[in-house]
Amino acid sequence: MMRITDHPILGPLEKKEVTIQFNGVNYAGLENESIAATLLANGIRTLRYSEKEQEPRGIYCGIGHCYECRVTVNGKRSVRACITPVEDQMIVESQGIRHEV
Repeated sequence: MMRITDHPILGPLEKKEVTIQFNGVNYAGLENESIAATLLANGIRTLRYSEKEQEPRGIYCGIGHCYECRVTVNGKRSVRACITPVEDQMIVESQGIRHEV
């Protein structure tokens, strides 16, 4: 996992670990971080595929304005991954064509 665990100013950044599932694979996340941050820390860059051209989409603005990071969470479509906090045992799926990991 790619994370800063000891910040030079903030000190140790220890948080409770949670597990989410993305496209059928389990990944470790940290309590209260966004879905996008958890996936990014685990090397996941593509969150969905565009409707027309099926092009990969991921994190663009990171603040909820562009909607490029839409995913399905626990069956609810078009949830913005960049502003939605992870929860333990959350089921996240990409939208558009699914590519197996």
